[in-house]
This record gives sequence, C-alpha cells and structure tokens, in this order.
Amino acid sequence: MTKRKIIIDTDPGQDDAVAILLALASPELELLGVTCVAGNVPLELTAKNARIVCELAGRPETRVFAGCDRPMARKLVTAEHVHGKTGLDGITLPDPIMPLETQHAVDFLIETLRREPAGSVTLCPIAPLTNIATAIQRAPDIVPRIAEIVLMGGGCFEGGNITPAAEFNIYVDPEAAKIVFDAGVKLTVMPLDVTHKALTNRARVEAFRNAGRVGPAVASWTDFFERFDKEKYGSEGAPLHDPCTVAYLLRPELFSGRFINVEIETGSDLTLGMTVADWWRVSRRAPNANFIGDVDAEGYFELLTERLARL
Repeated sequence: MTKRKIIIDTDPGQDDAVAILLALASPELELLGVTCVAGNVPLELTAKNARIVCELAGRPETRVFAGCDRPMARKLVTAEHVHGKTGLDGITLPDPIMPLETQHAVDFLIETLRREPAGSVTLCPIAPLTNIATAIQRAPDIVPRIAEIVLMGGGCFEGGNITPAAEFNIYVDPEAAKIVFDAGVKLTVMPLDVTHKALTNRARVEAFRNAGRVGPAVASWTDFFERFDKEKYGSEGAPLHDPCTVAYLLRPELFSGRFINVEIETGSDLTLGMTVADWWRVSRRAPNANFIGDVDAEGYFELLTERLARL
C-alpha cells in the first residue's frame, strides 16, 4: 500500500488532538511531521500539547516542530474560553518526554516540500495559516510541489464563530489565509458549514470513551469543550471540526461540496477574516477551492471511533 504523505499544521486544541490521533491511527497515511503555530493557545503550549498527543498515541518518534508565535501582521487572538488555559483541558495528562525538534516549522515545511517528489506531500492545516503562508512567501517554489492543502477554516452560510462574519482560524491571521487562498494550490476547505453537521452526542462520546487506550482521553476532551458549544448554539453536542480534514483524506466519499471562488477579507473591521465563499457562483471569479458543505455524520463518527480504537 502506497501511503499518502502528510504534514499536520496545528494549534492543539482538543479537536486538533483528535485529528492528530486519527492520522497516527491510519496506516494509509505517513505523518512526516507535526508543525505547531500560535492559535488556540500560545505557541509554547501548542508545541507542548502536540507532543502530549503523540505520546498518548504511543508514537513518540513523531517529529514535532514549533513555528510562528504570532500572526503575520496582527496581535495574536487565542481561544482559552473554548479550550481551557492549557488548550487541552479535560483529562490531566503527563508533560511530554519526547523532545521538540530544533528546526523551525517553516524551515521544515520548505525543506520537506523541496526534498520529497513534487506532488507527493499533502498539507493539513487545522490552525491559523501563519506557518503555511510564511513558507509560501519565503519559498514560492514550493507551491507547485504541494499535492493538496486540506484545511479547516472559514464559513459560508454558517457565518463565523469568533465574530459574526469570521471563523477563528481565518480571523486570527487573515493575511496568511489570503496568501494561501491566492496561491493557486489545489485546495480543499472544511468550513463551519460542514463541521457544524459533525456534532457529538452522548452516544458518540461514550463510543469514544470505550475506544481502546486513548478513548477515555478523547471523551474527556469532548466533555470539556462541548460545554461551550452547547451553551452557544443550544445544540446537543459540539462540532468536531479539525478531524474532518484527516477524515476527508481517508474517506472522501463521506463529504460533498462545490469548486467555487473563495476570497479572504482583510480590510474591514466589521468583516475581517470573512471567507467570501461564492457558493452560488454569482461573482464570475475563477474558482480556487473545493468548499465542502455536507458530511455523512454517522460515517464520520464511525470512522473516528474505529480508528481511535486501534491505538
């Protein structure tokens, strides 16, 4: 079996942690590295949390890199109100023993994309796009070498979750998002429109809890962060955003969307970070993104539970 080579760019975050676990549990994927960025919590914590997750999975050999500690042109906005002060609030896990790589995440991205055969590495950003955009800006020759970028971010009909117009990952660094969306790379987007259809519920959380060695941790994380979304949206559970990217690589038939034009708003205080997604193709601007709009939620949670139980 030829494995798909991927790099996860992340700011863990409980749902980021589940995405990393899903990748590590899937033999179809070769995780070349985990690159960390400031987002849900500051960089020091995201780099720590990524290593905690790798050790929880029994994969301390996974390479973890620290990257950019702030957005390209703005002050950092974080989300402790959702993820807790550590970013992984819920179950208490030991501090990591595995080392953090000394190389900067952006340098790792550039070096890896130049070294690996063109079109063989997929990037999975599930965080603000600062690392990815910085790599593209610094080394534009890597763009045609990227197989695909599958990212979590944005919203169309769902609007935003950090402002009325903007989803968190895009809002934190809209300038970086604009660079990525304008790069001309093959791009698949998991916006709030799809992640808000992938909601936890009691049965799904309890299935996680019984999913092998890592299950209790995943259920504890879910118990913690869904309290915010239940209160905010009045829903039964919480959207499990970030694992949608990895699930798409494994089971693309679970998802459906449209190839449309998506522009990033960087100039308006009112709509800063908005993904202006032309779902109805009224602008006549050239399409640049496969914008996902629906998911088979049952199939998605079955995949997650089955794979987590393998670890």
